[in-house]
Amino acid sequence: MSDKAQQAADWWGTSITDIRPGEIRLRGYPIEELIGGVSFPQMIWLMVNGELPTEDEARLLELTLVAAVDHGSQAPSIAAARMAASCGLALNNAIATGVNLLGDVHGGAGQQCMEVLHQLKTSVDQGESPTAAARALVAEYKERKAFIPGFGHRFHPLDPRRDPLMHAIERAARDGIVEGHYLEVALALESVLAEGSKPIPMNVDGATATIYAELGLAPELARGLFVLSRSVGLLAHAREQQLDPTRIKGPLPKSITPTYTGAPPRSLPEASPTDGHP
Repeated sequence: MSDKAQQAADWWGTSITDIRPGEIRLRGYPIEELIGGVSFPQMIWLMVNGELPTEDEARLLELTLVAAVDHGSQAPSIAAARMAASCGLALNNAIATGVNLLGDVHGGAGQQCMEVLHQLKTSVDQGESPTAAARALVAEYKERKAFIPGFGHRFHPLDPRRDPLMHAIERAARDGIVEGHYLEVALALESVLAEGSKPIPMNVDGATATIYAELGLAPELARGLFVLSRSVGLLAHAREQQLDPTRIKGPLPKSITPTYTGAPPRSLPEASPTDGHP
């Protein structure tokens, strides 16, 4: 191979996919062995981590993916996908519309909570107790009047997705599948947040963040995996909307118009005969 040909081949060099005529290998494994040989969660883990997970690791990952699939039409990403579908967009465009709403405010709490858990674990590794570290963090967030990601929910007093996920990671820690260090600081933080007059329980983002941290995943992957999971809900809602005969559904029914908060009705001043003329 010439130098220029090698340069071209190296341009998009990757350790993920090796493709040749009649051959596809993903992370070194032939695709014909992966098909039927691994589950989808195992495949996800292999693609993002480079190695196959254990069955227990794959099971924990699968639980988080199932938990985050959908949260109804009131979720901004779902609503946006449905509006896009009602405007005649194809499924891929409708899904992309919803995905593009998943950012720091809507969709980023899992990654942000993982960063908090890493911060707490660092404090514990330096000799602080989990409870003391959690109290210091809560005080810091209160001082900034900021929300602690992964805790509290605008809709659910108690997020029904929290317990199945946390019970699973607690069992995994007891069985030695994970070390349990991030679980310890997550539960300490939840306990501190329960001490006030208005307890703030962990939500699905906090539970999934705990699992991802225990599995050794990078915080950035928490957001990517959430997007992957929520895309299933986006697909289902966009398809349902495609089958609805109503076209161009906006954020509100036609009978309701947004409250106007601008200037009162007014008119332009009457023009004099010489206005606009020399």
